[in-house]
Order: sequence, then structure tokens, then C-alpha cells
Amino acid sequence: MRVGPMLRIVPGESTPQELHHHLIGAVGPRPIAFVSTVDREGNVNLAPFSFFNLFSINPPVIVFAPSRSVREGAEKDTLLNLREVGEAVVNVVTHGMVHQASLASASYPRGVSEFAKAGLTPVPSEKVRPPRVGESPVQMECVVRNIIGLGEGRGAGNLVISEIVLLHVDERVLDDRGRIDPQKIDLVARMGGDYYCRAAGANIFEVELPTSKRCIGMDGIPDHIRGSALLTRRHLAELGHVERLPTPGELAAFRESSPEVRALLAQWGDDRAALDSRLQLLARAFLDAGRVADAWRVLLQ
Repeated sequence: MRVGPMLRIVPGESTPQELHHHLIGAVGPRPIAFVSTVDREGNVNLAPFSFFNLFSINPPVIVFAPSRSVREGAEKDTLLNLREVGEAVVNVVTHGMVHQASLASASYPRGVSEFAKAGLTPVPSEKVRPPRVGESPVQMECVVRNIIGLGEGRGAGNLVISEIVLLHVDERVLDDRGRIDPQKIDLVARMGGDYYCRAAGANIFEVELPTSKRCIGMDGIPDHIRGSALLTRRHLAELGHVERLPTPGELAAFRESSPEVRALLAQWGDDRAALDSRLQLLARAFLDAGRVADAWRVLLQ
């Protein structure tokens, strides 16, 4: 629901700086590609880019975008190196190394090693020439497949389409199943301006992926529940994730086993509107506790 007047910004009618600040503030959090490259003489460069993501698994392809300077329009050393030597290592950035990654983003003369400036450890790669960042728990050795320029002016991006040819993962960030544990890897992401966010602790939560389910959706929720003032859109979306509504037998069994439901029915059974409100409050508590199936069994009494 809209909560206030909307600012209208038309690209081409605003300055690149103005558009830049609004877009990086709106599109976030953005993962950070900490990219190491070399020029044809072997000089090493290291720089972070938050215009970055994963785009394919087979083949494994990531894309990051070294943009021209918004102020001067100059191309980044990373891009110049990639045109000379089409190889890179994309390293992830953790909370423990974020200040060093920021230091590497300062404007140094071409040929200066940001590894030395940021106090990071270069580790020889196996399949590409640029070194890996030893402090990073995940390092992706990549071969550049294509560079697509998106413009010539200030802030213009260049899509660097890179195929991962070797992946290094620190075993200390793995869980018992051998998968990366978000709490252990402790990644950071970029927001607008000087802001970052940390993907760890209470900031991490789970939302069930419905990819293999035929969910009823929010439009499959009965009108008296969908129109409730006591349930938020988040609550309704959680209810919409189920594949079917409980059967009469399941409702009866839950009613017999739930003293809270029996008490509400006994007290408010003659006032349907009041009963629905009390049932919705109880269902909301169940939803907040992650008990979606029980919330449905309450709501349909």
C-alpha cells in the first residue's frame, strides 16, 4: 500500500549522479564481487564491484559490471585488464574483511597492487593468471566469455560475462551436509552510499520455496480470512503457500486436541463475527511461530 507521494525521476532528465544515488539505494542489498585481475605485464589489480550476480549453473556463469566513473567517465583498471587478459578471480567478501575490501576500492594509479594497499594475501590460482584473495572463504577462478559495453558516458556499465572454471570453498564455512552455512560464511552486501548490510545472525531467515508445489495462492484463501484486518499480507502469503485446505476430519481432530479452540468456540460460538476475530488472533500467533498448518486448522473452525 502506498504511504506517501512518489518522486518521479526520468532517466536522461536527471544527472548521472542523481540517478546513481537513487538506484543504488533502491536496488539492494547487492552481493559484492571482489575481483582480482592482471594486465599483460602481470601487474595485479583488486577491486570490489556490487553490480554482480550468478546467472547460470550449467555452465557456471557469473556477471559483474565495472562501470565508468560517474564523476569523470573514466574506465576502471579492472576493465582495462580484462581486455588485455581475459581472466579473473571473483572472491566473496565477508564481514571480517569488508574494511579491507573498501580500502581496495580507493583510486590508486594504474599498476599499484591493491593487495598490498589493503593488506590482503595473494594466493596463486590454478587455472587462471590472477591470484586469489587468501582471506576470502570462496574464490571463483573465471575465464571471461564476453564483455558487453552498455554505453560511453559517465556511469555506463560493462557486463563482464565470466565462466567459473574452478571453485575454491573453505571447508570451515560448510554445514553438516557439506553446504555453505550462511551463519558461518558471514557475507556482507552493499546498500546505497556508505551503507552495507551483514547477512548473519537474526538478519537471516527462511522462507519456504514453493517451486515443487501447487500452492493455493492468496486468491485461494476464503474471503472472510483474506479481508481480515488482523492478518497482514505476510500472514496471508504464508497461508497461500499450502497445497490444500484441511479436511473436515482434520478440523474436527484439531478441535478435539486444542483447548484454546474449544474455549473460543464455547465462549463465542453464538457470535460468528466475534468468534472469527478471536480465531484469527490465535491463527496469527501460530503463523508467527511458523505453524502454518495449525493456523489453517484454527481459521476454518
